[in-house]
Amino acid sequence: MGGDGSISIKTRKFMYNALLGRKQFVIDLTNTTKKGTVPKADVREKLADMYKVSDPNCISVFGFRNDFGGGKITGFGLIYDDLAMAKQVEPRFRMIRLGLRKKRDTNRKQLKERKNRTKKYRGLAKIRGPKKKKAN
Repeated sequence: MGGDGSISIKTRKFMYNALLGRKQFVIDLTNTTKKGTVPKADVREKLADMYKVSDPNCISVFGFRNDFGGGKITGFGLIYDDLAMAKQVEPRFRMIRLGLRKKRDTNRKQLKERKNRTKKYRGLAKIRGPKKKKAN
């Protein structure tokens, strides 16, 4: 866990969100290793041990900020009830970070050109394309 492992995790503002099927809380890390930032993977592993979560992919941590002077890091954590709920609720960019989804390999220029081509049409024509002219 980074050096001698003197990292302690405390959670506060802990609540269970039944609609989204997750536990959500603020994470306070105290880091005395003098090695800089703690990897999120280590934080997820330690939270999995604390809350007895079988699949660490159900845990999402983000938004970490260092307090001035060092030693204390504050962030946000989510523990989903199951992986299906995590995939349903979590935003795409966070799932890509966790490795639950693949990043799109499309070209930015192609996306922008397609967007500008669809500006010429209204309604369903944007989806289906322009109407075909009848050949006589």
